Amino acid sequence: MLDITELINRIAGTVKTHKIDDNGAYARWLWPSDEEERRLGINEYGCADAINILYTINELPCDYGVKEAYAQTLQNLQDEKSGLFIEETHHPIHTTAHCIAALELLDKKPKFSLTELKKYLNKDKLYGLLEGLDWENNPWPQSHQGAGIYAALVLSGDADTEWQKWYFDWFWENQDEKTGFWKKGCVIPNLHSGVISVFPNMAAAFHYLFNHEYAKMPIRYPEAMIDTCLEIYRNNVWPKLGRWVDFADIDWVYCVNRALRQCNHRFDESKEALKEFADTYIANLYAIDYKTHDRFNDLHMLFGATCALAELQQALPGYIKSEKPLRLVLDRRPFI
Repeated sequence: MLDITELINRIAGTVKTHKIDDNGAYARWLWPSDEEERRLGINEYGCADAINILYTINELPCDYGVKEAYAQTLQNLQDEKSGLFIEETHHPIHTTAHCIAALELLDKKPKFSLTELKKYLNKDKLYGLLEGLDWENNPWPQSHQGAGIYAALVLSGDADTEWQKWYFDWFWENQDEKTGFWKKGCVIPNLHSGVISVFPNMAAAFHYLFNHEYAKMPIRYPEAMIDTCLEIYRNNVWPKLGRWVDFADIDWVYCVNRALRQCNHRFDESKEALKEFADTYIANLYAIDYKTHDRFNDLHMLFGATCALAELQQALPGYIKSEKPLRLVLDRRPFI
């Protein structure tokens, strides 16, 4: 059994260090970087991910007034004219979906209409967006748009059931039979972070899979998804997997565990791989100097790691101990 109680305490403590005021204003980063430009101070991902993390570790404030203040602070970061939430590190559809999804945890919706995104309520425009993504060369970042458009329009209340049927019909027809990923015919190894592999296709598939899970929709080839995910793990095609603080780990864990729920394909082997992964991953997180580690102190990346812990705890009943069970935000609403 693995005890993550102290790890959760470290995560909670890190969120506190990013707190700017008592009204839900949070920084994403605490210090500048030579490798990237950072907007210090209040940040869309700082505010949204503080909410996300606190929900996951069961520390989101219960007081109505405090929750109202948190919601208003995040709502006020929305652009009134376009309806978008905009932050420099991600596509606006990602930031918008991410902030709306955080608001949902507070039982709130965006303050302004999603004017810029409503054009995609048209079937042709929606399919044009999905078909126009760079599935071959840049599937991972592009999935932020393909998945985010669903989460943003559904959680805002703009998308009706007919629109959602269009969305999932497209993905049913475009899942790749060989790999279990999307888009059919375009799943090829590509370069990302200095590595050529199909890992980016898997990370992209994760974003579409959590929309399917939210809507309780089947995927066409869960067996193929499991096969490819196990191949990625056993062949160590993504050296950072289980050894870093970001979203790659929740991507892989979620794809294995949720595909496994739709079939019993290689069940024992999949569970053993998840257990091996958990041993390595949690040990590596404990080994971090959490007060100085740059990515542990990026609230967005820390949220990704917290999600991975929550999904692992679900996937391995009784193996990962904490004072309270973690709550994966994706079990309540789509998008991270």
